[in-house]
Amino acid sequence: MNANDLLSRRRQALAPAYELFYEEPIHLVRGEGVWLFGADGRRYLDCYNNVPSVGHCHPRVVEAIANQARVLNTHTRYLHEKIVELGERLGTKLSDNLRACWFVCSGTEANDLATQIARTVTGRYGMVVSEGSYHGNSDLVATLSTEVSYTPKDRPDWLAATEAPDTYRGSLRAGSEACGEDALAEHYATKVSEGVEGLASRGYQPAAMLVDSSWDANGMLIPPKGYLAKAASIVRAAGGLFIADEVQAGYCRLGDAWWGHECYDVVPDLVVLGKPMGGGHPVAAVISTPEIAAAFGERINYFNTFGGNPVSAAAALAVLDVIDEEGLLENAFEVGRHLERSLAELQKEHSIIGDVRGSGLFWGIDLVRDRESREPIERAEAKRIVSAICEAGVLMGLMGNHSNVLKMRPPLPFSSDNADHALEVIDACLKRYET
Repeated sequence: MNANDLLSRRRQALAPAYELFYEEPIHLVRGEGVWLFGADGRRYLDCYNNVPSVGHCHPRVVEAIANQARVLNTHTRYLHEKIVELGERLGTKLSDNLRACWFVCSGTEANDLATQIARTVTGRYGMVVSEGSYHGNSDLVATLSTEVSYTPKDRPDWLAATEAPDTYRGSLRAGSEACGEDALAEHYATKVSEGVEGLASRGYQPAAMLVDSSWDANGMLIPPKGYLAKAASIVRAAGGLFIADEVQAGYCRLGDAWWGHECYDVVPDLVVLGKPMGGGHPVAAVISTPEIAAAFGERINYFNTFGGNPVSAAAALAVLDVIDEEGLLENAFEVGRHLERSLAELQKEHSIIGDVRGSGLFWGIDLVRDRESREPIERAEAKRIVSAICEAGVLMGLMGNHSNVLKMRPPLPFSSDNADHALEVIDACLKRYET
């Protein structure tokens, strides 16, 4: 099928709200490991997709889905061993008393449910999020996603959007002796206190603070040490819960631990899972303590038709097996260290790179007009660069409040050789852009 013909058919069949990546959309027909293949036979190194967390079309995941689909697929209102086993296995990956699971189909559903749980259990309605965040696209969760929701003056009174801990472009920046980790953590935690106080002034108390600990929508941030624990403590002192949105940061993505919140020494009250959980199959979850689960269950009889079905459970169990057996957490750590060194060298070669930040297999390359002012390049320019990188055979995305940060977030089997190849392509494309 000719790509232009398929594009024309797509425009007729699909709603216009759908967006395609890249100036010249690519027609993909197959995936394998960290590679994607086009209809024209071209091979692309995938540095973007975390949904196929253990690699595209991993044989273990494919086999698990097919075998279970041949036998039975129902829902959680019948007993099924795989559904119970998945809940048990996830509990072993989390700290303390986090072991009560609700299964859903997407990160949006999971964040929606987590918010409902927090409001029901606390009897409060206010929510605290980071400014510029993204948590999903239901009516409720889109409102919590300040990257895309109402302008500040139009936001509901029950929402407090606090400044994200951006130590590169935020209101307090790293770099001077006066701005050490403690000072930075205290500064951005104070913004959370101000958000809670703002809710109170409008007649609301916080039910919860919802945080993506990779700050993906903000352009991949590494907060100062102590910030997240301070923020959680502030919200808890006001009677709210702390929700860790692990859709982006979880499943070994940051390299140092299974979960993003573990990297910052904080134990959440609720954990939200999504994208990488099924290795490409739609499955997500909310996990909390038995006490919170019981308090919610006394008031709400929750059910999700497809959430936690046996086929989804089989896929999710296979992903857990592959991560453990193939050492993918260790791989994310080792390749992450290699990327840290290599990206630092790349930054030295290109004045357009204002900042490089990340961990494990999630990195942001912040593109600027001027390093001194830190003025971001225009979105249109960034799109041209990411399209040129695609044309050279490497798939990346854009993120950040200005859509100027190159997103590098490959599947977990990504190797140091893969990283070197990707950085050679990025280097060549930036050189062409700068000349």
